[in-house]
Amino acid sequence: MGAGARLFARMSTVNPDTPDLPQLMRQASRVLAQLEAWLPPAPPVNDWSATAYRWRRRGQRGFLDPVRHVAQIRLEDLQHVERQKAVIERNTRQFLAGRPANNVLMTGARGTGKSSLVKAMLVAHAADGLRLIEIDKSELADLPEIVEQVAERPERFIVFCDDLSFDEGEAGYKALKSVLDGSVAATSGNVLIYATSNRRHLMPEYMAENLQARHMPDGEVHPGEAVEEKISLSERFGLWLSFYPFRQDDYLDIVQHWLTVLGCPDDEIQRARTEALQWTIERGSRSGRIAWQFAKDWVARHGE
Repeated sequence: MGAGARLFARMSTVNPDTPDLPQLMRQASRVLAQLEAWLPPAPPVNDWSATAYRWRRRGQRGFLDPVRHVAQIRLEDLQHVERQKAVIERNTRQFLAGRPANNVLMTGARGTGKSSLVKAMLVAHAADGLRLIEIDKSELADLPEIVEQVAERPERFIVFCDDLSFDEGEAGYKALKSVLDGSVAATSGNVLIYATSNRRHLMPEYMAENLQARHMPDGEVHPGEAVEEKISLSERFGLWLSFYPFRQDDYLDIVQHWLTVLGCPDDEIQRARTEALQWTIERGSRSGRIAWQFAKDWVARHGE
């Protein structure tokens, strides 16, 4: 029996008129103070006035932590992803209107605007009731709890997981499958999941898995169960959007856009083209992220 338990057992047998009672009460207060120091603080009450949240855990409970300074990315800032932009814009508008809408998986080249497109949706539609909940891959097992917390809210919530991928046996894998399309409980109609990944099927694939295929006399090939399991998760996303590396001219267009946004005059923009190309050689990539980084560096070095 611990010290606290022994103290309270002793108190329960003390006559209220005994002179030891005040001393025991003081001891109890000290024990309770020590216990409070070890216990995690209670999660705060959800603040529904914010437009974006991060999912946090405190002890055994999770809560929505408001994001006070939301990235202000506009749809027009995203260049040369017009088809992807149109698809996700249409899907988000359907969601806000209460019509059927799909969960979205965005895959492809890094730095091409996958994450920025989700943030731009929030900026464009926050006034219409859209809200964003950012969740780390390690917290995906909490998805049912998140859905339950927002189920009665009038707003529409996009749960956003960036750079999503799984290794074998991770707990969040089954939770995500269940919320997407596999639980006996219906998913709340005011929640969608938007995710980005560099892996089309979200999990690593190995050459050894091809050995599990069996070639039958009738010519049919039966894939191994491990392969089927990996594909089944990505198939639960109703929309797949692929993003591709930019061509050189596309990259230069994006550089020009950002230099214009940052107030660079036209003659300076033309002069920056050669350095912009050299920048991509040094970085080994042509992407919207690289273009933005170059534009900031150029303006900082050549601005007044």
